[in-house]
Amino acid sequence: MKKIKIPYELQKFNEIFSQNGYEAYLVGGAVRDALLGKEVSDWDVTTNAKPDEVMKIFKKVIPTGIEHGTVTVHFMKKEIEVTTFRTESDYSDGRHPDKVEYCGHIEEDLSRRDFTINAIAASLKDGTLVDPYGGQDDLKKKIIRTVGKPHERFMEDGLRPVRALRFASKLEFSIEKDTYSEIFEKEVKEKIASISLERFRDEFVKMMSSRLPSLGLKLMEETGILNLFLPELTACRGCIQKDDRGYHVFDVMDHNMYACDGAPKEKPLLRIAALLHDSGKPLARTERNEQGLTIFNFYNHEKYSVQIARKIMTRLKFSNAQTDYVCHLIENHMFHYESSWSDAAVRRFIVRVGTEYIEDLIDLRLADMYGKYNQDVRIHDSASCALLVELLDRVKSVEKQQDALSMKDLKVNGRNLMQEGIPAGKNLGRILNELFETVLDDPAMNDRDKLLNLAVNLYKKSQGE
Repeated sequence: MKKIKIPYELQKFNEIFSQNGYEAYLVGGAVRDALLGKEVSDWDVTTNAKPDEVMKIFKKVIPTGIEHGTVTVHFMKKEIEVTTFRTESDYSDGRHPDKVEYCGHIEEDLSRRDFTINAIAASLKDGTLVDPYGGQDDLKKKIIRTVGKPHERFMEDGLRPVRALRFASKLEFSIEKDTYSEIFEKEVKEKIASISLERFRDEFVKMMSSRLPSLGLKLMEETGILNLFLPELTACRGCIQKDDRGYHVFDVMDHNMYACDGAPKEKPLLRIAALLHDSGKPLARTERNEQGLTIFNFYNHEKYSVQIARKIMTRLKFSNAQTDYVCHLIENHMFHYESSWSDAAVRRFIVRVGTEYIEDLIDLRLADMYGKYNQDVRIHDSASCALLVELLDRVKSVEKQQDALSMKDLKVNGRNLMQEGIPAGKNLGRILNELFETVLDDPAMNDRDKLLNLAVNLYKKSQGE
């Protein structure tokens, strides 16, 4: 019988269960990833001990989901989620099971799980595997298959079809024929549409950590799930960009998806920005004939893209900070740097974009370039990339000089100006802005006496003196 290696901490963890007469198993993604030879970081444990019994035998236990049979145990500097063997019924609210019942055997607990590759347990005692649904075989075949009949599994929880696509993307597996075809069924589609937006969002964000999110996104488009939750993106399909100048190969939909692939996988929000960065192009697209050439233009498409991105991010209940981050990157992704930029122009670019966004904006531009041809972009391979390197170097140089890059860096403030006789109000704010603009052009002007003198002169001028 096949076994996996149980980490030392989990062996010690099991000793406490065993000493108190309980069984415990490692389950879910940890077992799956261990069998795939991947590094395992999160541990989910299931046991025949009930939550109150777990809380008695361990010193530090947090009742994180006790109503569903789950607690989090702090043990040997690890947080281990522990759930009692259970069965579940429907998720009528789209988020939580209507009813949870405890059961006595690991096989019964595994029967409630979504896919065979997630329905494998490993005894914490010795790593012996319990695999009643052939999950190991499906791992070898690289197949996503439901536990039991697909229709029944999907009607229990409408998130499961979305998870099937996410696992197919993450693991680069195919979805078993009957399992996949069931996602197209009307009743299942209605069940998918009923899930909470937060649950969809969480799966969507997890998909962003795939090596190639486009694999899952294309499955979402094919099954109609993309249109359920991100209908604005479907307008990008068939929006042709390639004109007689030959700037693009793909339509806007594929370009966005491949740009998503090209963004760093450790930055899921940046990948979302890449996916949405050109979503406004269908609204901005114009066509003209110039000297016998067909020319497509997308002027101000970034403004439309920001509107669409904000709508999507708000609908999916991302935080305000996450939404602002994505929209800020999209709004600024069309910058056009040239070596002829003055140092003042570089400083203004930093002020407009924000120091904390510069590297991510560069990454978005590289992702955009990747998406043009669905090919890796090596930073020194082209003149465009060389300019990005140059810009980044100049930004770092300016930052080292510690020039004033925000209003708070000025050597004077509103109180100083009022002490010079300039009254509070809009005029004072305008003068502060002019002082800041002056310092951006000439950092040497960031001197208290120089700025106060300039402020007084500006105020007198505004008063007609």
